[in-house]
Amino acid sequence: MRECISVHIGQAGIQVGNACWELYCLEHGIQPDGQMPGDTTVGGGDDAFNTFFSETGAGKHVPRAVFVDLEPTVIDEVRTGTYRQLFHPEQLISGKEDAANNFARGHYTIGKEIVDLCLDRIRKLADNCTGLQGFLVFNAVGGGTGSGLGSLL
Repeated sequence: MRECISVHIGQAGIQVGNACWELYCLEHGIQPDGQMPGDTTVGGGDDAFNTFFSETGAGKHVPRAVFVDLEPTVIDEVRTGTYRQLFHPEQLISGKEDAANNFARGHYTIGKEIVDLCLDRIRKLADNCTGLQGFLVFNAVGGGTGSGLGSLL
């Protein structure tokens, strides 16, 4: 199988990612809670959506994605939004303090505190893939988290 893992970093990456996953769900007929009403077979491996979604034993489709931000505000929008049940809580990683549009803070100081956790979560997603094809990284290069933490990852 050919799987892709999406990594959404910083405010821009998360907001673009939120819109992308909503579109992926609409394209594949997946509801905001991860269920696919027309899918009666659990674990069917030939479906196109398996590139971006993994399927749980209960038939729920979960995005192969990690959302990372150094401050919680934008990720909290995902946690409380329409598609809040789509994502596993471990996929939504947030710190306590933002990078204040400063590359150095995102790369050398605050980003260093969260990078190991991010890599661990990405590693877990990669371990669950049978034929990982690559990563889609969504971030801006103008802010502190997207540029600093993005380059650190």
